[in-house]
Amino acid sequence: MSTEEENKAIFRRYVEEVPNQGDLDVADEIFGRYRAHQADGSTLERGPEDVKRLTQEYRSAFPDWHISIEEQIAEGDKVVNRVTLRGNHRRQFRDMAPTGKEVELKAVTIFRFSPEGKVVETWDYFDQLRLMRQSIAQELRLA
Repeated sequence: MSTEEENKAIFRRYVEEVPNQGDLDVADEIFGRYRAHQADGSTLERGPEDVKRLTQEYRSAFPDWHISIEEQIAEGDKVVNRVTLRGNHRRQFRDMAPTGKEVELKAVTIFRFSPEGKVVETWDYFDQLRLMRQSIAQELRLA
């Protein structure tokens, strides 16, 4: 398997085992300390404990949270992933009250890997505004 194919497989493993199945220990195998580039242009230093915390936050609010990989493109040490995230909003998520409705987000993520196969840098672009709009629209329908 080429490095590109190996890196794509690592991302698929991450999606299937960490967010989809809730196996948080796998985060220790895939993530070391890494730089996370935010949509607002800022950069955060993160590690496996952050992946676990964020996964727990989503899985708590959306117990049936599931990520589907729609497409992957790899070149060198980077893998670009187009994904769909779905789940029913059952509990409080950040400032959003639960709606009980299914939400769906489209996202593009870029992961950069070390030669040892650990994530060293990420870029995530997902429509969190759409998530908030879906929740707010549901609240207005309930009022």
